Amino acid sequence: MKKTLWLLLDDRRGSVGQALGIAEAIGNQMTIEHKNIVYNVFGGVPNWIRGRSLLGVDINKSDDIQKDFPDIVLSTSRRTVAVARYIRKKSGYKTKIVQLMYPSGGVGIKDMEFYVIPSHDAEKKKKHPKAFVINGAPTRIFTEKLHDEKEKWNKVFANLPKPWTAVILGGAIKNNPWAEESVKRLADNLKNLHKKIGGSFLITSSRRTGKQNENLIFDAIKGVPCYTYLWGEKKENPIMGFYVCSDLIVATADSVSMCSEACGTGTPVLLFKDETWLTGKHQRFATSLIANGYAQDIEAQNALDFRPEKTLNPANEIAEKILEIC
Repeated sequence: MKKTLWLLLDDRRGSVGQALGIAEAIGNQMTIEHKNIVYNVFGGVPNWIRGRSLLGVDINKSDDIQKDFPDIVLSTSRRTVAVARYIRKKSGYKTKIVQLMYPSGGVGIKDMEFYVIPSHDAEKKKKHPKAFVINGAPTRIFTEKLHDEKEKWNKVFANLPKPWTAVILGGAIKNNPWAEESVKRLADNLKNLHKKIGGSFLITSSRRTGKQNENLIFDAIKGVPCYTYLWGEKKENPIMGFYVCSDLIVATADSVSMCSEACGTGTPVLLFKDETWLTGKHQRFATSLIANGYAQDIEAQNALDFRPEKTLNPANEIAEKILEIC
């Protein structure tokens, strides 16, 4: 009989995406159930107060988590820690907890089998014996999924000259804006890249990029053939097509999930990691991807000679770890 895994899914889209990536990696090796958690006005109460309770959870709007307890529960955010601990307690401490990301203040670690933490996070969080350290973040990028998209998007990009270079733009990091000088530096890198290899750019931006920064980049690469999907455009998101069809990917290193997806494709990835803009955490992240052979710095000498040594797939690593503790 298959073991059962519950995914605790709340309103954190990034965490939900990571959990779904892990679930897909586990596949039919376990019975997987999605448990949607909706919070009430007390949802923001700290975990040291919530403890092993449903304080902060809207029971009437959430899925039923009070019977038929699973073998393992995957807690996908900081706020689901208390819910996972409640489930473990109600199961007679038979349900095992796996936690994505370090639980705030370390609350609840003693109830967990392990918690997942990226290699670029704080050193003290990685040294705990229950820490399972990964590079990047789990994503839903799998080869078979990408191949399903290839024929479709090849037709869309068919009139563009090759090679095709995907350019994935991030932007401001919380209160840290993407300064104009840094944007111009990336634009110069893109202009020089096109001079060397020609072809076309497949460009997408995020809500954090900003129209002004988009314009700075397009001014610098004026005349370069492009397919664009910019923040706010009302058309189908081509990101999967960018991943599967591109010959090269350029990504700004401000988004862990975005860069992890890029490094999960097997396509060469060049990172823009301007130290005047990125936080120390993002710098460590980019450095770890480069040091482990997943990506290269776009400004490195012979950057265009880079070929990835391996494909980044932390979702699969986590799935294997979960299956080990069943």
